[in-house]
Amino acid sequence: MEVLLQCKPFQDFSPFELYDNLRLRSDVFVMEQNCVFLDLDNKDQFCHHVLLYQNGVLEASARIVPPGVSYAEASIGRVVTSKVVRGTGLGKQLMQASIDHCQKLFGPGPIKIGAQVYARKFYENLGFEQAGDVYDEDGIDHIHMIRR
Repeated sequence: MEVLLQCKPFQDFSPFELYDNLRLRSDVFVMEQNCVFLDLDNKDQFCHHVLLYQNGVLEASARIVPPGVSYAEASIGRVVTSKVVRGTGLGKQLMQASIDHCQKLFGPGPIKIGAQVYARKFYENLGFEQAGDVYDEDGIDHIHMIRR
């Protein structure tokens, strides 16, 4: 199994990479989770994106959001893994790489995320702690979490 991990700013995406990333996000967030929302939120252009390919297929991605765009802190969002790789450890690999790149880009400091409640344990195992009450976002329960 060949795994390739990249981190690149939005403006460096090829049209094919952009399509693959938006398709993966749509497959999971819209089709699988049956969530109608505006994925194209005018933040991608300011972000770096972590892309994880397995055997040449984009299977997971996340975006690294600069401080001041979503929250005062740096953030990691739009974390997505395809159904076929869940439970293989690639999601953890994606998040660890995203944390590492976030710290390289913005220095040490807190990272804030808006996590789906069902994934709380996953993020806690990566050093995130709950930082607020449950809230509804697009019909799905979320919580803010911070990694210090």
